[in-house]
Amino acid sequence: MATNDRLDQTKDSEERSVSAKTTARRFFGTDGIRGTVGEYPITADFVLKLGWAAGRVLRRNGAAKVVIGKDTRISGYMFEAALEAGFSAAGVDVMLLGPMPTPGIAYMTQTFRAQAGVVISASHNPYQDNGIKFFSADGRKIPDEIELEIEAELERPLTTVVSNELGKAVRINDAAARYIEFCKSSMPERTGLQGLKVVLDCANGATYHIAPSVFRELGADVTVIGASPDGLNINRNVGSTSIRALKAKVIETGTDIGVAFDGDGDRVIMVDEHGREVDGDELLYLIGNDRHKRGVLHGGIVGTVMSNLGLENALKRKGIPFERAQVGDRYVIERLQANGWELGGESSGHIVCGHVQTTGDGIVAALQVLSIMMREGRTLDSLLQNFEKAPQSLINVRLDSRADRKALMEAEAVQQAVTAVEAELGEEGGRVLLRPSGTEPLIRVMVEAQPAFDAHALATRIADAIEAARAA
Repeated sequence: MATNDRLDQTKDSEERSVSAKTTARRFFGTDGIRGTVGEYPITADFVLKLGWAAGRVLRRNGAAKVVIGKDTRISGYMFEAALEAGFSAAGVDVMLLGPMPTPGIAYMTQTFRAQAGVVISASHNPYQDNGIKFFSADGRKIPDEIELEIEAELERPLTTVVSNELGKAVRINDAAARYIEFCKSSMPERTGLQGLKVVLDCANGATYHIAPSVFRELGADVTVIGASPDGLNINRNVGSTSIRALKAKVIETGTDIGVAFDGDGDRVIMVDEHGREVDGDELLYLIGNDRHKRGVLHGGIVGTVMSNLGLENALKRKGIPFERAQVGDRYVIERLQANGWELGGESSGHIVCGHVQTTGDGIVAALQVLSIMMREGRTLDSLLQNFEKAPQSLINVRLDSRADRKALMEAEAVQQAVTAVEAELGEEGGRVLLRPSGTEPLIRVMVEAQPAFDAHALATRIADAIEAARAA
């Protein structure tokens, strides 16, 4: 294959690991439980029982309390109430945070010494989708074995503890203010962002009432778009997965930088002063190189099998170790913990700054980059002058939710198309990656190629083969 041997071995071992972890699961995927609202299991009755099942598992070690936060989807109200009822029936106390970025919920789980944090969100997906994911007491994704215990409890009939053991619920009115102060404290320099003009795109999501305050209180001149959620417009033509509006606003206002978050605030994508997109690979390089220069980067950096080859090469030139994990921030974090490293991330903008936060945090990652600009007195464009990305094309082939993604990927015609593209690229020309999305009914086709090749045309050939196999 065109991918080098080391990457092949890493990918194969990780996919075997992921397969072993997910074989026995019915509901949990790579990022909790997610789907279309009203379609099983994203229904009120299932989510109520999910809260009860999780509560039963948590109470095995004694009294328990959880924090629950959500993004701005209209269905969040329904699922918040359902989870509250389920946890109460299991005898678990509930602290309701209201709209809160996913990393903020991870932080509040630790702050309140809760046994778990629960996130109601479908991240970058449209409002019709929603999902549930859990953090453990240390602010990290719950272990696989706990997910399996919860699934086992879901097979039991729902019961209710005696009345004097029912869980109580309280709403935390200062949750946003607490998280704002945490984000500000992550800023490496005390000088703040005075004189910096920033456009923020909050995706009409969970950062809408938090990110503007963070950046303004640090001294930035802030223009905001995508901060008027109505329950139905989360991620609609705004946010990190749709940055056209951000690019236009940066150019229109002559701003220094644009910052786009996704619906639940754990991703960040930037736009430089010329309106050029700066993705997670570039942001990861900037943060890693800066920490390496200052002697505070502990170990190396973890990317994923989707990370651009330009990132790996740039880090190699700096003498910074680099390792690839399976796609998904939980797998990036697993490799960071295994290596004793702190910094990792994905091209999509999940950046884990382990010296500050336990999970991907869009606001925290953005502040790390802006602090570099302030310290160096340079623009984002100039900081990336020596970073060269290999041409890469990513095509998402959307499927019916019932489609067998694995069978389609293994279809003879699809495998023939992959083999033909790899043969055309040769050993040094690039690489091909075909993988199912862990959160959506998609097959992702990625071709990375040297400039002599047309990466998009090659990726399109494989995508067309998948479409044909689906229609057959």
